Amino acid sequence: MSTKSKSTVAELDHILNFVDSSKGLRAKINESGRVQIRQDLDGKLFSFSTQDVSEVLHRADSDGKPFLQVNFKNGLKVLLTETLIGFKPVETLGLDMTRIPKVVTTPDLVSVFEAIEESMGADNGLDQEVEILKKVYLAILTGAEKVGFDLSTERKWVNRLLASKFKASA
Repeated sequence: MSTKSKSTVAELDHILNFVDSSKGLRAKINESGRVQIRQDLDGKLFSFSTQDVSEVLHRADSDGKPFLQVNFKNGLKVLLTETLIGFKPVETLGLDMTRIPKVVTTPDLVSVFEAIEESMGADNGLDQEVEILKKVYLAILTGAEKVGFDLSTERKWVNRLLASKFKASA
């Protein structure tokens, strides 16, 4: 039992040390052992319980930049980089998953949202493109929420977007 708690402490130390030395991530931990990591770029909060971490792997990307892969006991994983937290988008019915990156970040939501708005504003009726973009948005949003991001605002965006589409065509 004591070896397990020691390894959890070591894993947490790896995560906190990495975040402390990063340029765009900030971490805090509360009394109950919940860790919150905030991305400076978009202010999004990622949180997890220390007990849910199964292992932390030190990796490097193709440019040799270090990042951490944090694996959770439920099979999910996140990648901690200098500035962002990466995660897998959720497989979505009717969406060709090979057409979107294997690892996405919360700022991708803004890009996809803007593309949806642009397509909806176009006069040439890009309904099929809008449908695909909405699925991409939901795949990223659901993936983010699944690993521990709070994206209630972004969920409202997509609901408003869907509502405005129906009003416009009515």
